Amino acid sequence: MTSHPHPTTKQMIDQFSGEPNYSDPNPDDAVALSRDRIPVRSLTQEDFDAVVRIDRHDSGQDRSAYYRRKFEEALGGSGVRVSVVAEQDGAVVGFLMARVDFGEFGRAAAAAVIDTVGVDPAMKGRHIGKALVSQLLANLTTLRVESVRSEVEWNQFGLLHFLERCGFRPGQQLALSRPLN
Repeated sequence: MTSHPHPTTKQMIDQFSGEPNYSDPNPDDAVALSRDRIPVRSLTQEDFDAVVRIDRHDSGQDRSAYYRRKFEEALGGSGVRVSVVAEQDGAVVGFLMARVDFGEFGRAAAAAVIDTVGVDPAMKGRHIGKALVSQLLANLTTLRVESVRSEVEWNQFGLLHFLERCGFRPGQQLALSRPLN
């Protein structure tokens, strides 16, 4: 890979926009453009209604209270903000909510956790989910996060297949659960 002595157009725009853009750490604008066909940006409070709408279509339930808590955590918490949304024609068409943990269960390692993802049903099959994961991975690489993980119900075959296509594999950890009743 060659290094450019002068900043790229994208880097100059990012410098003056006020918010860092980690959409593609590659300094080659042609590579960045081919990778960023679907606009993906950081989650904001204004995205709440769109996220709830997309989730309602997918789950068949109104989970507004759950998303209020998730938005508070993602936008108001002291953690690193890595949640993203995808847009088409100015409308939110997908979202991915994640967080960065700097150690748990006795291990000190930066790891990200994807806990919620959704794509507008009308946009399925258009690589929205792949763009969301790609953007997240670029952001996490820039932040020097070492790994990313998620949990999926065993019978969510579509989501399992999607994550496999994105490079996820079964981890070395076994999640244990016990009902309290």
